[in-house]
Amino acid sequence: MRFFATDHALMARALRLAERGLYTTRPNPMVGCVLAQGDAVVGEGWHQRKGGPHAEVFALQAAGEHAQGATAYVTLEPCAHHGSTPPCADALIAAGVSRVVAAMRDPFPQVDGAGFDKLRAAGIAVDDGLMEAQARELNRGFLSRIERGRPWLRVKLATSLDGRTAMASGDSKWISGDASRQDVQRWRARSGALLTGAGTVLADDPHLTVRLGEDTPFVPPLRVVLDAGLATVARGHVREGDAPTLYVHAPDVKLPRGLQIDHVASPAQGSRFDLEAVLRLLADRGINEAQLEAGATLAGAFLAAGLVDELLLYVAPVLLGEQARPLFDGLHIDTMAQRLQLHVLESRVIGEDMRVLLRRR
Repeated sequence: MRFFATDHALMARALRLAERGLYTTRPNPMVGCVLAQGDAVVGEGWHQRKGGPHAEVFALQAAGEHAQGATAYVTLEPCAHHGSTPPCADALIAAGVSRVVAAMRDPFPQVDGAGFDKLRAAGIAVDDGLMEAQARELNRGFLSRIERGRPWLRVKLATSLDGRTAMASGDSKWISGDASRQDVQRWRARSGALLTGAGTVLADDPHLTVRLGEDTPFVPPLRVVLDAGLATVARGHVREGDAPTLYVHAPDVKLPRGLQIDHVASPAQGSRFDLEAVLRLLADRGINEAQLEAGATLAGAFLAAGLVDELLLYVAPVLLGEQARPLFDGLHIDTMAQRLQLHVLESRVIGEDMRVLLRRR
């Protein structure tokens, strides 16, 4: 299909609109919609929160009678089923749009081409695949959950120039600067879950909460503690505040009598968690993106298992020395042929630190 400059410009606008739902739409995907007569925009909208109207509905409301004969630019295939809201495909048909341009097909089983089929059956021209790579990148968490059955996993670490995350004593406050610690809050806000291990809870007592200004709405992410023996349930900031907390434990653990926590057993591989099974448990709870904030052992275990999708590193201009703790443990790399090759997706100066986003090649 040949797309024109106007198509590209208006889809780019729809993608920017979709991104406004970054902190609030989960577990739903982010979706934007632009209605246009030629190159003149007559209505636009984005999906703002689960259970609320979809992007197409907001755009149609804004366009009113100007939706008749318009082209709808949508970042994801319009839904064709009754969920929390009626089907968007039906709304576009009823409004009389003449063409729908979609960035990509929706792999969600209740949609997956059915929206396109319904539109075409009503005589509406449908073209898809415009800026699909950008649309997939935007919703990489949602697509990971639907297509792979597990969340998109990001590992966040603060490190020195010599690749160390804490002193030998465990002291790590603070390697990175204030600007980096504030920047992390936005990555937390986009995450459906923040993961850590029992060792980190016992050593650092993290809150694992999002701290943003009151003018930035977000859905508090689920705090997840991997604690095989439930050694941390009686203590810690991770149980405080409004954000929910889930403890993942070994199948054979005995729960303390009267314990009031949200907990789930996960299969084990020997003395360790089956980490892929842990991620599947989170996907079953609607988690699209998970961010791991833990020590070298757990971070290394996820990386060695091939379950890490991206690394978010805050590199501070300091040196901690050879006795300090490394970024990852347990990788068992003995030769250059075994090295893990990473691609730098983005690098940016944050205060005095360097933020680097990397993915596996």
